[in-house]
Amino acid sequence: MTRLNRVWSTVYLAALLMLPGQASADDVVIDIIGGIEGATPIAVVPFQRADGADPETGIAPIITANLARTGRFDVLPEDDLVATPGRMEDVRFSTWRAQGVDHLVVGGIDNATDGRYEVRFELLDAFQGQRTDGRRYRAEERHLRTLAHTISDRIYEAITDREGTFTKRIAYVAVEQREDGEGRQHRLVVADSDGHRPQTILTSDEPLLSPAWSPSRDRLAYVSFEGRRSEVFVQEIRTGEREQVASFRGINSAPAWSPDGDRLAVTLSRDGAANIYLIDLASGEVRPVTDHWAIDTEATWGPDGEWIYFTSDRGGRPQIYRTTPDGGETERVTYEGAYNARPSISPDGERMAMVHRHDGQYYIALQDLETEAVQIISDGPADESPSFAPNGDLVIYTAGGTEGQRLATASVIGGAVAPLESTERPDTRVREPAW
Repeated sequence: MTRLNRVWSTVYLAALLMLPGQASADDVVIDIIGGIEGATPIAVVPFQRADGADPETGIAPIITANLARTGRFDVLPEDDLVATPGRMEDVRFSTWRAQGVDHLVVGGIDNATDGRYEVRFELLDAFQGQRTDGRRYRAEERHLRTLAHTISDRIYEAITDREGTFTKRIAYVAVEQREDGEGRQHRLVVADSDGHRPQTILTSDEPLLSPAWSPSRDRLAYVSFEGRRSEVFVQEIRTGEREQVASFRGINSAPAWSPDGDRLAVTLSRDGAANIYLIDLASGEVRPVTDHWAIDTEATWGPDGEWIYFTSDRGGRPQIYRTTPDGGETERVTYEGAYNARPSISPDGERMAMVHRHDGQYYIALQDLETEAVQIISDGPADESPSFAPNGDLVIYTAGGTEGQRLATASVIGGAVAPLESTERPDTRVREPAW
């Protein structure tokens, strides 16, 4: 199986997953590579802990990692903090201004009377010398990580005036050796946006591919080979109940939800060539969108539902095209480079993330859909499966290289690449993320 096929078409991905001897992914830590010029300087002070209030979860480190990952913030290292105040009244703003800090996050953790923890935080403007945001919460230990993400969202929104996405979840496929040593095990996993607290919602001895969130975020569509051939399922996250929605002769792959959640665009080869079809989830009606002898696959919808973007080799090499859901005229979208695949459209419809080959290596790139300008945002050399964050500020993807496969994020406005922390087994390969 060539790398071209591996990063291009989920039609062939199952064969790769079953190959022996693939490199494994080690646990990684947050390591921000690069950064956006003019990123906002901010300091996140370790939260003061009252006597007896000693939760295992550290809130400040989670906030720090979240903000740093976006590339929009230049977070002061903890070793460089000039002081560790817990409240605004303890802050000497002139000292922080001298360090070039624009914003300061302080807070504290105490024991509440009902057995929970009371957590407070304040976001301070160092130059104005005033509080920008602040709040108190009560939470059990098991909810402190979620609370740290919630505080991160509030900080992000207060400073950037953009929605935070730290409380959102990701889905991915984990592949690892079975404990009995007989073959590989495939798991469909849902986790926090930083890769922590993974929850396996499906386990299979056969490949699982292409998870895709419903617009309501309560269901996942995916491809399973449990029946020894590709089939498309839709599964409820909370209950685990699932429905088989495509099990036709030949290929059933690459599901993508319509913005209203009523239809799935899928790749089917039931009539011969692999083309894009629409499945109405209520009625089960199946209707073709494309009709071409080439391979049309990896469909994704624009946010307004007016366009379906997909990968096709109808021009001789994989490029990205788009058409209307009613199967109107098809137009080519990508022209820079001989290989562009796996499109993902930003929530505002202005950008497209894709796998882009450059100098024989594979990167995640962004294309401005109006100007057609292309910008590489990942490090390569074998990156794949991009997916936009719900606010469009980050792209999550599978980073491939000599260390194996892992998940990473890249900032859309450029400069910051960060691997996600892995809490999976060291021999686990993670791939196909969806935000």
